[in-house]
Amino acid sequence: MEIIKTQDGSALTISLIGRLDTTTSPQLEKELSASLSGITDLVFDFEQLDYISSAGLRVLLSTQKLMNRQGSMVIKNTNDTIDEVFEITGFVDILTIE
Repeated sequence: MEIIKTQDGSALTISLIGRLDTTTSPQLEKELSASLSGITDLVFDFEQLDYISSAGLRVLLSTQKLMNRQGSMVIKNTNDTIDEVFEITGFVDILTIE
């Protein structure tokens, strides 16, 4: 998985390319813990994300909890496969997905 970060002041966009799974979720977790201090607007761009596993969902959930305290988090450009995972798991009710 490739992580591309674009920061503009207190706004951060993270674009993910590839698969967010058991193997790659620690990489995202590490990147987030180093990047979210002072961030009030977090956007995940999933346009090039092919797959998300339960490990990836766990990272998103913990990030959402953090961002609820310091700002907002939005997920954009999801594909049908990821939309289905969010729907089945109930994450559509927890996350802001555009």
